[in-house]
This record gives sequence, structure tokens and C-alpha cells, in this order.
Amino acid sequence: MASADTAKDEKPASSRAASPKNNAEAQRPQDLEIKDAQLIFNSVWNELEQEYGRENLIFPKEIHWLNGAPGAGKGTHTRTLMEFRDFTEAPIVVSELLKSPEAKKRIDAGMLVGDKEVTLLVFQALLDQRFQSGVVVDGYPRSKVQVECLKLLYHRLNEMRSEYRDTLISSRFPKPQFHIIVLFIDEDESIKRQLLRGVKAAEHNREVEASGMGELKEIRKTDLNEDAARRRYRTFKDVTYDALKSLREVFHYHYVNAYGSIDKVRERVIKELQYQSTLELEQETFDTLSHLPLASQIIMHARQELVKRLDSYQQQEGEVFCEIVKLVGDKFMPIIERHSIPGYAIVNSEHEVFNHPLATAMLLDIFSERGYYATVDIQLEEIPHKVDPKTFKIETRTKRVVRVHVRFSGSEIRRG
Repeated sequence: MASADTAKDEKPASSRAASPKNNAEAQRPQDLEIKDAQLIFNSVWNELEQEYGRENLIFPKEIHWLNGAPGAGKGTHTRTLMEFRDFTEAPIVVSELLKSPEAKKRIDAGMLVGDKEVTLLVFQALLDQRFQSGVVVDGYPRSKVQVECLKLLYHRLNEMRSEYRDTLISSRFPKPQFHIIVLFIDEDESIKRQLLRGVKAAEHNREVEASGMGELKEIRKTDLNEDAARRRYRTFKDVTYDALKSLREVFHYHYVNAYGSIDKVRERVIKELQYQSTLELEQETFDTLSHLPLASQIIMHARQELVKRLDSYQQQEGEVFCEIVKLVGDKFMPIIERHSIPGYAIVNSEHEVFNHPLATAMLLDIFSERGYYATVDIQLEEIPHKVDPKTFKIETRTKRVVRVHVRFSGSEIRRG
């Protein structure tokens, strides 16, 4: 039997459940959703088929799935992506699709909204015909289940492309182009940016309220509290970022360092997206072109190759090489110098040295080594040479003119 003191110290279960700590646990959103990507995707796809009809499930040809650490600048660089790819429609921002009370509650707690709800809303938004040519999706996928749903969507779109390939509506189902863009900053930088964003938004709202002009900005609760901001970052790092890494082997994956000024990050984003032909072309077309080297492969060792060629000219064809160098110095450079302001000169030459099979190659390499951009155009003209006195037939000779176009950075004229 319990003593009187022991009985006095014990609290009923209802009293224990009412403690502040337990209340907080009870109020925290619970994640009870099934985490089977195949089941979720099939459920979402069946809903879409019933609502729109299978033949009307026309998704954008090109989708840029933008994700990143909180505060990494997704909103800012959505515009960079749109400008670079000539997208005319505003992006699909997942946070704006999630307006339900339960979704808002989870977002404020720094948690993720249910996978099925998000996936259905995103897929429905993508079916808007405004986005047919291409669109940026800000904030999807953010979990392992959503990542798997994205893979399943890609496979389903390819299946439909094959299914309708030889039909009258084949143009509705082009090869899908998925690009994953991840903007990354570390935890401390993310928290600093989140809190600064909250401060600036609060200042803006105070000015709007005081002046009655402008629109109020929505402020995330995670932008006002360091612990909430930290939880939000760790949700990204532990859930979203790890899940996104699995897409590297499936889609074109762009990892962008989001530190630095907006202009610097913008340059990095554009550089990441500059070459996309592998994903954009049909497989048969790509196979036809793939043996041709990329420009990036050619220029990678261009300087070393130039040096090798110049040294070989000197060693193996020294007499011709020196004659061309002298010709450039005596005949070409005076003309080029007179065109120093526009930075563009055309020089014609009929010199016999250009009869040598390597002469024009030597000329181009000489200009390249000196920092000029030169191209050569060889023109053959038939010139009257003599007349046969018996037949009066005009005999001609071939005049060979080497026309060299030389470009370089011109000089600006300063005026007072």
C-alpha cells in the first residue's frame, strides 16, 4: 500500500497530460500519411485521369524543379531561370498552393506538408496549358516520397509518349525534360538570412501600415524565431537535400553555390544551365550528333594545342613559318593598327607563300597566339591573261586572293 506522502505526490493521469510540455507535443502536427510512393503516385494519377481524361494529361515539355536551403534565394533566381529559358509565365510556387489550415500549421512548425496533398496540387498546376512550353516549380520535391513520385511521373510521361507516338495527338506528348536545380548555403548562413528576411519584412509592413501605401508581406513564423529557422534548415538538410541527391543519376542535376552577391549567384546558375542538349534531343538525334566534340571539350586544352602547333611549325617548316611572320609584321600589322578603334580589319593578300598547304593554318595560329580573332576566306578569280590571235579566244589565269578578317578589342574615344 502506498504511504500518504507517496499518494500525495502522485498526480492523476489527466493532470500529467495537461502539463505545458505534453500540451505542446499534443499540438504538434502528426505525420500519419502512408509513405509508399507507388501507392501515392497511382492514387494521384488516377484522380487526374478521372478529372481530365488520359489524353488531356499534357504536362510541360520542360520543367525546372527548383529547390534550395531556406534563404538561399529561390525567389530571386526563379527570375534568372525564367529569363534564361524564355519562360513567360510565372513559376509554380508550392508554398502558395498550400493554403489549407493543416498545411499552414505544419509549415509554421517547420515541417513538410503531406506528400499526397503536395503531389496532387503540383501535378494539377502543371496541367495548366499556360505552362506547355516550360515552367519553373519552386519547392518540389522535398521528401524521399516526392522524389520517387517525380521519377514515376517522368517514366509515366515517357510511357505516354510511346503510347501516342504514331497517333494524331503525338505532339501533345514530347520527350519530358526535367532539370533539378539546388541552391545551397550552410546552416549559419541560412539562419542569418531567414531572420534578416523577417526583420526586413516586418519593417516593410510597419511602413505600409503607417503610410497606407503598398502591400503587406506575409512573414513566415520561422523568419522570426531562431529555433524555428534552425528546425526549418535541418528539415531541408536531413530530408530534402538527401532525397534530391538521388536524382543526380536520373535527371540533369544543377548544384549551385548560393553564397555571394545576387549577380555572382546568377552567373553560376546560368553557367550551370548553358549546355542541355543531352536531355533536350530525341535519343536518335543525339546519337547522330554525339560523335562531334562539344565546344567546351575543344577549348579545354586549346592553349596547349596552339603552343604545340606553333613549335612544330618552327621546327618542321621554319622557313615558311618565318616568312609568314615577316609578312604579318610588314603588311598586315600597319593595316590592323589603322583599325585600332573599331577593332576590326580586313586584309587581302596574293603573296605566293599562301600556296604552301599549311600557310593559312600558320597565319591563323600566329594571330591567335597574339590575342587576335582571325578568319580566312580564300577567293579564286579568273583574270584575262591573253587572247589567241587565230581564234580570238580569251585565256585566263586564276588569281588566288587570301582575305583575312581580324577582330580584337577596339579602343574607346574619350571626349571631354
